[in-house]
Amino acid sequence: MRTLHSLQPLPNGRGSVWVGRRKRLPHLGSRCLACLVGRALSPANHSARAVVLALCLASAAFAQPGQLLGPAQQSRMQDSNLRPALPGALQGVGIDQRLDQQVSLDLMFKDEAGRDVPLSSFFHRGKPVILAPVYYRCPMLCTQILNGLASSLKAVSLDPGKDFEIVAVSFDPKDTPETAAAKKQMYMRRYGRPGTANGWHLLTGDQANITALMDAVGYHYKYDAATEQFAHASGIMVLTPEGRLSRYFYGVEYAPVDVRLGLVEASQNKIGSAVDQILLFCYHYDPATGKYGAIVMNMVRFAGATFTLVCGVFLFIFLRRDLRRDRRILRRVG
Repeated sequence: MRTLHSLQPLPNGRGSVWVGRRKRLPHLGSRCLACLVGRALSPANHSARAVVLALCLASAAFAQPGQLLGPAQQSRMQDSNLRPALPGALQGVGIDQRLDQQVSLDLMFKDEAGRDVPLSSFFHRGKPVILAPVYYRCPMLCTQILNGLASSLKAVSLDPGKDFEIVAVSFDPKDTPETAAAKKQMYMRRYGRPGTANGWHLLTGDQANITALMDAVGYHYKYDAATEQFAHASGIMVLTPEGRLSRYFYGVEYAPVDVRLGLVEASQNKIGSAVDQILLFCYHYDPATGKYGAIVMNMVRFAGATFTLVCGVFLFIFLRRDLRRDRRILRRVG
């Protein structure tokens, strides 16, 4: 007996868990698929190698356009009765994606210095914004979110303040600018890149403005009066310079390449390099996973174009060499 795992969505549609299910699989013995392929690819079997190579190329060429190389799709044979129920304290907690929705930039908050600032103060032409919903008195998860963001941005050559802005907003109205200022110093030391402090903004606010912002980005949390803590999800959002929601990234660790591509796309290619444009041609954001995955057909097209270009260059070199040789021969004969 072997255990198969399938991705089962939670009842509220805001997440998923892995659920195991046992199913008998046939034993392939010594003539397993790996053995057969290995024999087919042996140096002595040239014809079989050609057939296997042709099949691999054909399978890639006939892949559906826009197909992503990512996590396996949900099994069609899953039993809905296997879906686990969320604890009562977590009911309603999660993140609803609201891609391309406009966030009100007139909402008022306080920065680390205690100044009243509108959200529009952090949105500038050509500069996307990373938004991190947290609360500064959080004993663990929020610290991990901002630590993960700082660690990810260490591997990204784009600079906060110059290429994009980072805005962390506390959803706890009890947080103060003094707490925000202390947290900023801690994360700036962790980030360790000089001259970027003007790109990090840790805001606090009143309940009305907090609720308006969190509802706009689809961020849902609950307050537990017994522990005086919040039950909340973990994730960050990337917004366009105009304040529209562009990308969501989940968890407490964010792949640097995902964050970079998300910023480049949100800026409408105003930041980044030519390499980023090539990566965006071959990789596409998948809202279901909050990650970038490879697009099979685009990768095949790019590989084909590269192969054609290389062959063309070699062909030009060989033809030019033959042409020069023929001219030398004609001169000697003449």
